[in-house]
Amino acid sequence: MAANTSKTASRIILATGAMMCLWVVAALTSALSHVGWSVSELASQYMVASGMVKPLHTLVDYYTHIKGIEYLICVAFFVVFPVFFKYVNKASQKAAAIK
Repeated sequence: MAANTSKTASRIILATGAMMCLWVVAALTSALSHVGWSVSELASQYMVASGMVKPLHTLVDYYTHIKGIEYLICVAFFVVFPVFFKYVNKASQKAAAIK
């Protein structure tokens, strides 16, 4: 009895997964057809719609974006450089020679 119930549950889960896969393929195909089969355009529209990327309309928007990235690079350098400097300049341990 338990094996029969297990098979039924497995079939229900498999059927549900198959229907979800078909829905995802249909949605992706429809979205790609709306943007002229361009995957990069679809990704761009998704990132703009979800707020991951802001559209840059003016030179000032672009400069502000680049300046923010520059500040992040500077902060990363100021954190990594002292650690790297200590690693490079640490005293090496001398190995004892076997006589």
